[in-house]
Amino acid sequence: MRLDEPTTYLDLAHQIEVLDLLYRLNRKSDRTIVMVLHDLNMACRYSHHLVALRDGAVMAQGRPAEVVNEKMVRQVFDLESRIITDPVSNTPLCLPIGKSFEN
Repeated sequence: MRLDEPTTYLDLAHQIEVLDLLYRLNRKSDRTIVMVLHDLNMACRYSHHLVALRDGAVMAQGRPAEVVNEKMVRQVFDLESRIITDPVSNTPLCLPIGKSFEN
């Protein structure tokens, strides 16, 4: 199954509902699901394997903990960040740093 931005235009509750449904479908039906998500935190929480792209080129791929780090966020998004551990899922959690908060 391939999905392109399945949570776009949905409020937060419906985003989680869709991602939970896909997660259960993957687990119970042993189905591979490939989806594009621009929300890095939701991608980390709900995915087993990530592929980070910039201008169509693969910058990194692997398990969320192997892929999501401050260097990758800088390379892919031109954005400073801090990566901490999500206390709910134990996956990387990206805290973006806007220009207003840079040192």
